Amino acid sequence: MEDFVYYGELYDLYQELFTEKQKKYFEDYYFDNLSLGEMSDAYDVSRNAIFKQIHITVAKLEEYEDALHLYQKKKKLEEALDFSSIDDVKKRIEDVL
Repeated sequence: MEDFVYYGELYDLYQELFTEKQKKYFEDYYFDNLSLGEMSDAYDVSRNAIFKQIHITVAKLEEYEDALHLYQKKKKLEEALDFSSIDDVKKRIEDVL
């Protein structure tokens, strides 16, 4: 379950970097909770082809995050909002940037 949340958050950050087919398969699988069989029937494509596209998309999400660290930066900025002192918030933001 944690993977679904993590990949969903990464997808929110990087979705514009994917093809329409990759987006549809990913969204159907991760957000709409469709099975590979249901997707295979809906798109008239083999389950294996859909699985491969989802696997490629997940690998690219990890690759983009390893290179750009947008998810990590977002989490650090969210943590900064928990500080009560404005100076602590500024310091945390400076650390992220």
